[in-house]
Amino acid sequence: MLYLIGLGLADEKDISVRGLEIVKRASRVYLEAYTAILLVEKHVLESFYGREVILADREMVESNSEAILKSAEKEDVAFLVVGDPCSATTHTDLLLRARHATPAIPTRVLPNTSIMTAIGCTGLQLYNFGQTVSMVFFTDNWKPTSIYDRIKENVAHGFHTLVLLDIKVKEASEENMARGRPWIFEPPRFMSSALCAEQLLYVEGERKEGICGPDNLAVAVARVGSEEEKIVAGTLEELSTVDLGKPLHSLVLIGKKGHEMEMEYVRDFAIDKAKFEVIWKRDYGKS
Repeated sequence: MLYLIGLGLADEKDISVRGLEIVKRASRVYLEAYTAILLVEKHVLESFYGREVILADREMVESNSEAILKSAEKEDVAFLVVGDPCSATTHTDLLLRARHATPAIPTRVLPNTSIMTAIGCTGLQLYNFGQTVSMVFFTDNWKPTSIYDRIKENVAHGFHTLVLLDIKVKEASEENMARGRPWIFEPPRFMSSALCAEQLLYVEGERKEGICGPDNLAVAVARVGSEEEKIVAGTLEELSTVDLGKPLHSLVLIGKKGHEMEMEYVRDFAIDKAKFEVIWKRDYGKS
């Protein structure tokens, strides 16, 4: 059987007991290593699991999945995913390849905590969230604003918006690609919540519809679920200057129909509690 096993968000101990049992008995163990990261290195996982862990980059998963699926119809193969296998990033393609293999490979997904659910640590109620959006790194020649339209739809309903932030792992630069050197990779890059806020303000400057302006309230989070978890609330302008340290970061744009209890909880994370409450009472909590 092919098992897709969620690892949670923090470290080697967030795996479920059932998931750990499968990892210990599996013939091979892969770690998906391009959509997110744990806060510990691979060797820490290997020490805790008592197993070799094979890193599976984007190329292996998308173009060489046969290596992962090999013999999985007659032995157990574990494919580890940071967070939950089917939340922020689905691995439907790998599951379909297993299903359509000859002979067909049985599959099973073991869920775990993802940022999609763990974001409730901010005090914002999960059923008040709308569409999740992703913010990419802007370049000198590419500053997409399409994210604005989806945020605008959430705003129209008063919903909160979870913004997932771009990461670049094992990717070649445009120059190296143009020069035929795709094997030369750039250092890993992880978008910060401050840069995300800055880019949102840029997009607002382009669109000018008041969806994500300087006084819009938001919550930035880092390393959710770990001992080093950090949560900071404030205006987008304030958050664009706050350094939350090491990755991974996320950001939530607070919806205008937020409940008073949400405000009371989130306010404790505010950079300026009095300012936060004034803006909330003026612009938020509207039915």
